[in-house]
Amino acid sequence: MSEVAQTVPLLEHLFRRQSGRMVAHLARLLGPAHLELAEEAVQETMLRALQVWPSQGTPENPAAWLFRVAHNIAIDVVRRDQTLREKTDAIVLELTNSASMPPSDPGIEEQLRDDELRMIFLCCHPDIPRDSSVALSLKTVGGFSVREIARAFLADDVAIAQRLVRTKRQIRETSLTLDAPGAAEMERRMDAVLDVIYFIFNEGYTAHEGDDLIRLDLCREALRLARLIAASSLVQPRVHALVALMALQSARTEARVDSAGNLILLEEQDRSRWDQQLISLGFHHFDRSMSGYDVSQYHVEAAIAATHARASATGSIDWKSILQLYDQLLALHPSPVVALNRAVAVAKVDGPQAALQAIEPLEADPKLRHYYLLLAIRGHLLLELGRRTEAAAYFRSALECRCSEPERRFLRRKLAEARGTHCPLPRV
Repeated sequence: MSEVAQTVPLLEHLFRRQSGRMVAHLARLLGPAHLELAEEAVQETMLRALQVWPSQGTPENPAAWLFRVAHNIAIDVVRRDQTLREKTDAIVLELTNSASMPPSDPGIEEQLRDDELRMIFLCCHPDIPRDSSVALSLKTVGGFSVREIARAFLADDVAIAQRLVRTKRQIRETSLTLDAPGAAEMERRMDAVLDVIYFIFNEGYTAHEGDDLIRLDLCREALRLARLIAASSLVQPRVHALVALMALQSARTEARVDSAGNLILLEEQDRSRWDQQLISLGFHHFDRSMSGYDVSQYHVEAAIAATHARASATGSIDWKSILQLYDQLLALHPSPVVALNRAVAVAKVDGPQAALQAIEPLEADPKLRHYYLLLAIRGHLLLELGRRTEAAAYFRSALECRCSEPERRFLRRKLAEARGTHCPLPRV
């Protein structure tokens, strides 16, 4: 394997793990009007690493190297940029002081954590449309590509790219700062902030593309961010509910794939492999989420996850309660994906024919036109009814959609089993 080939996977991992923190840190120093400058500095840093590391070797502390180079690039740009001339001395001094901190200094990590959360709250300004603020946060802090954000929104790539351009223009033309707003202002932004964190978690819990079904770094990062808020004065019951939901879901991660990385369905998982510490954490925050009168979508989703966690075995799952919770969730958060997951519960309670009727309206929803899971679930339901030829056609259509390699292997197995072998439900 060439030196470059060895370097690329490491840089991809570091970009995922560090780019959001680097952008957030630089944007705090440069100001939100220069968000694109911060992003460009980080991208240039990654390119330099790709050029330098194969010949000079990977640094002992790759993350620290990236931060130092990004600082230096930002300093050079500030000195050249006429629009920043009045701020040059102060910004260069702060950038230089930050860059001179030793790589092992724990203060760097703590400051970056604060910067990430600060940047998410900035991006979720109430003057910015909520979908736009969430998309910008995912791009800037999460390091997501336009394509990944589009999949998260079940939207078109071009539409998301245009939305990001408009949002950045609005930030440049508006007197936004990175100074922390007051408590009331922070509360106005909280729902969008929680949306961002949950989007990050979902991409980690079930990756939409790539070789792995689960990206643990994203799951852990989302849980960390939510717990930071839960431990702060900003905490609200719905924050605890989100922490509970992500902890209970994360508890299953080790059991969701086998040693070869193949998908293991909920009904087939070895529950002894579920992380009991995360389950305890989830129930702790779930109890704390009950302190208020408001019920959010996170409360209901956490209740669904808790119902699964309480079941001693697959056969003891209370599907009637889960279906009732999905009815409540659909009323709170009408979404085609929620409706699709509800159909799985309908199949458990009322049978496959009722579930087919439940998902029939979803086939006309443009957001689900290329969503593999709709096709996979319909294929399963048809298979349960003995309509094998139709089921196989839907599994073949699902294989034409974007999904991760483990999901693709799963679909191939289901297509092969369309001749009559039992096929468990893809997901709930």
